[in-house]
Amino acid sequence: MADDSPRQLHMRRPHLEGLPELEIPAGYGLRTYQPGDEAHWARIMAEAFNADWTPERCRDELTSRPPFRPAGFFLATHQGEGVASACAWIRDGELAGEGTVHMVGALKAHRGRGLGRLVTLAVLRWLAENDFRTARLSTDDWREPAIAVYLKLGFEPIFFDAQHERRWQAVRVKMGARLP
Repeated sequence: MADDSPRQLHMRRPHLEGLPELEIPAGYGLRTYQPGDEAHWARIMAEAFNADWTPERCRDELTSRPPFRPAGFFLATHQGEGVASACAWIRDGELAGEGTVHMVGALKAHRGRGLGRLVTLAVLRWLAENDFRTARLSTDDWREPAIAVYLKLGFEPIFFDAQHERRWQAVRVKMGARLP
């Protein structure tokens, strides 16, 4: 599961003003959490993160935990099946006014269609509508397409220490991108 451990890279969007409108790609839908979505979510996360996710694990580690907000969970659908997801994750004691974009992923067959952007932006808009002023997320070095989306949505790398700075520089080189 993505978390805030030192092994992950971190990004922050310094404000939630001026967010773009949601544009749902043709043939897709967008909705919030419904009971039973753990099956969709497990399939998406197992494929997106190359990890062992089951509906039971989703219930135990995600949907039954206090940081989960059903109205802040977004599922992109195709022909009724969940194909991409992201959620708001609100922990007690987090910085006042800062929310977390958590567990962004898409099935391989649906990547490259703007669904990661869609579900991330849906979470950001939900955070803004619920009086959060900033957002953060954690990601992995190997998720260059996701990092590109986050940068385009206004997220900036966070440099905790020299190790993170080196890792961000390596990402920049792999992506051929300029990082803020």
